[in-house]
Amino acid sequence: MTENHIPQRYATNPAQIPGMTTAELRDTYLIDDVFVPGEIRLTYTHHDRVVLGGAVPAGEILHLGGYPEIRSEYFLEHRELGVVNVGDTGIVAADGESFELEKGACLYLGRGVEAISFADAQGSAGAQFYLFSAPAHTSYPTVLVRPGEGTVRELGDQLTSNRRTLNQYIHENGVKSCQIVMGVTQLHPGSMWNTMPAHTHDRRTECYLYFDVPEDARVVHLMGEREETRHLIVADRQAIISPSWSLHSGVGTAAYSFVWAMAGENQTFDDMDAAPITNLK
Repeated sequence: MTENHIPQRYATNPAQIPGMTTAELRDTYLIDDVFVPGEIRLTYTHHDRVVLGGAVPAGEILHLGGYPEIRSEYFLEHRELGVVNVGDTGIVAADGESFELEKGACLYLGRGVEAISFADAQGSAGAQFYLFSAPAHTSYPTVLVRPGEGTVRELGDQLTSNRRTLNQYIHENGVKSCQIVMGVTQLHPGSMWNTMPAHTHDRRTECYLYFDVPEDARVVHLMGEREETRHLIVADRQAIISPSWSLHSGVGTAAYSFVWAMAGENQTFDDMDAAPITNLK
């Protein structure tokens, strides 16, 4: 077992929100160092025991091993993993089989896959793999989904600035998993809002990785309870942990994309409780 460790974020409850400063909110729910060149950088949250993070080969081959915090000889001994590449084309090797992931592609690795590594594709040096893992109690086959090959849903309206393309990759009617639901949403030019109305789903923790955010732009991520909302200012390639009790919505100062991923009680994408903007405070 490797001596590397995974920093931990402990579970929180709604009663803590009113007393939190901006710095405390960011320390609790924002991950601002997801992608570090030459490293696999992970964070363990006790909300549904999700592990999320990034792998940036930067010309090297990075191996995903076991960690003391998950008490496993290898990472997927008791877990499953969704991988989305948000950088240049890269290669993921899983138990001797290699998969080429272009930007926006998603790879599912099920429980029991032992040897996992990440590398840049030949002629490329900019792959950035986003990792989302949850405990798994059964095994499903490894599946690669290329951009546009999943379930594609066109949502929103340009008149309300939330026209967006939602790509569902790992879900109950797509790539099979034990717990993970995962996909990518891209806002159309001129659209900045997602998702409206805001919503909660007490049955699942959801995490977001915002990417393709222009350098001089930010996303305002709304969180908290309906009558006690807060916000986080998020830059490109930063991630948010959204507890099951927290609503979530966001607006950018420019169009952006994000990887959404969930784990918890069920895999029903539309199992959500709406929080109309007229009810928020």
